[in-house]
Amino acid sequence: MGIIREGARIVMNIDAFFEELDSYFDKNEVEKIDGFLTASLEQAKEEEDYAAYISICNEMIGFYRSVSAFQKAYAASEDVLLLMEELKLEDTEHFATTLLNAATAYSAAGDYAQALRLYRQAMQIYERLLPAGDYRWASLYNNMSIMLEKAGENGEAAQSAKKALAIIEKQEGNEAQMATTLTNLAMVHFKLSENEEAKKCLTRAIALFEQDGDNINEHYSGALAGMGEACFRDGKYEESLSYYERALEDVKRHYGENMSYGILCENCAAVCGSMGDEERQKNYAQKAREVMERLQ
Repeated sequence: MGIIREGARIVMNIDAFFEELDSYFDKNEVEKIDGFLTASLEQAKEEEDYAAYISICNEMIGFYRSVSAFQKAYAASEDVLLLMEELKLEDTEHFATTLLNAATAYSAAGDYAQALRLYRQAMQIYERLLPAGDYRWASLYNNMSIMLEKAGENGEAAQSAKKALAIIEKQEGNEAQMATTLTNLAMVHFKLSENEEAKKCLTRAIALFEQDGDNINEHYSGALAGMGEACFRDGKYEESLSYYERALEDVKRHYGENMSYGILCENCAAVCGSMGDEERQKNYAQKAREVMERLQ
């Protein structure tokens, strides 16, 4: 990683940091990322480069969430939020963004009360600083929708997802974000027993994701898994298993065998059970147990 001189002080080259981080993701070298992030954070701390420190902590929160290392995500969240408060940055867009990252980590781990508290804190900052149609509202509404759906607040979840979609549809070049929002909305439709609406959303989402060819967004797996659910509900078990297995491959390619991978293995086991394929059901169930036990 490069360094640059700023006056009499040496600071990190944050562009070089992101280039190296992106290269690990591009090459699916997930196992190298933890060590790289930790070393980079230590370098930023030694050089008292607070801007770099904040950026790296935010990357840590997102990465640790994605690989289900939630305690590490919590530690990074607490660390960076305290630093930003010490630097008097608590009424800035950057602070709101960090709150969103932290809230999403708590939501992924199932701590919905803490997630909601952080989302509301971010919302209060956005209300003071951003116009109503700003694209950053879409990210907030999207993440709140996911959290509310997991918490069983399906009506509110649908409203949040639709608010996000209304903002994104007015922006150009946001196909991946639109696809992610449609996937989130589909999950809420399932909870509301609106299966046909869910399938419409997922069909649009998959088509939007696949426009990127080989550079498909990491949230593509969610749309595939959603379509697996749709096919399962329709009794189309072979198609359901195919979608779930494609989702498995995509999750492993981006994040390794994380919690989402384990849940997808459980889904595959359930589909195989419905198909009467006891051997594959047993294999997927065993794999799910192994993944979940390793993550505990």
